[in-house]
Amino acid sequence: MSFAYPAVLALLVVPVALWYWLWRHEGQRLTVPLDHAQVGRGRWLWAMLAGVESLGPLLLAAVILILAGPQRFGQPQSKRVLTNIEFCVDISGSMTSQLGEGTRYDAAMTAITEFLDFRKGDAFGLTFFGNNFLHWVPLTQDPSAIRCSPPFMRPENAPPWFGGTAIGNALQACREVLTSRQEGDRMIILVSDGMSFDIEYGRDIQLAKELSSDRIVVYAVHTAEGDPPGSIVNLTNLTGGEAFSAGDQEGVKAVFRRIDQMQQTRIERSVPEPQDNFVPYCIAGLSIIGLATLGSFGLRYTPW
Repeated sequence: MSFAYPAVLALLVVPVALWYWLWRHEGQRLTVPLDHAQVGRGRWLWAMLAGVESLGPLLLAAVILILAGPQRFGQPQSKRVLTNIEFCVDISGSMTSQLGEGTRYDAAMTAITEFLDFRKGDAFGLTFFGNNFLHWVPLTQDPSAIRCSPPFMRPENAPPWFGGTAIGNALQACREVLTSRQEGDRMIILVSDGMSFDIEYGRDIQLAKELSSDRIVVYAVHTAEGDPPGSIVNLTNLTGGEAFSAGDQEGVKAVFRRIDQMQQTRIERSVPEPQDNFVPYCIAGLSIIGLATLGSFGLRYTPW
């Protein structure tokens, strides 16, 4: 139990003093002559009358407690921790290679669309890259723009300066997007089928340290045959993620489902907040008023 204005509770000394005075003060005695009657001390009647008279100080105490702002702590609430997920998709010329019934690009975008259904409530962004990068969809909790994006940035339609593969440059760009968000976890899902010159010769380790310092986890989906490049494996492992190899279209979907299982949604318990708690004191005050009203019909001192 707590009060918003505890200093007001000092006024309780007034009803306590009144209550003490009522029970300790005997008042003036009046002798009434009665013929042929034995006069008792009337202790029970006095106690009943004093009890009714005590309702006034009790009502005053209830009013003081209400003015002090009684409070109670509510139940702690569960809050879903938002995850900011940036898709980093390779649109170099090699992504037009056959994979299943479509191209590697088609398989990647289909799996990403399915992944959006797994992670309802998270924020998603989409970056396309080759030798350069383009932030196609900003981080948003409305993934409809990502669902509509596959036809517009197909590798066949990409400008010539998107022809190569600069993974390090693209990850740095995604890092800047994620660090602009102060709230929630941060994750990059890299989809590529090639190697990158800008994360070789130890640059993968340096980039991984920078991403880890910003609490960014990187997962990589390698859509070409064979194992992911060693630099990609190092980079993902050092950030707390993992690199996967997907040999066909179903394999790409399976990788995204695996990522969803590994990066579970976090739930936080919020601190309970104080809430007004006037109800019991109001009920007590109304009850005292009701008893005082009933007592005034018979249990009261007469003026004579």
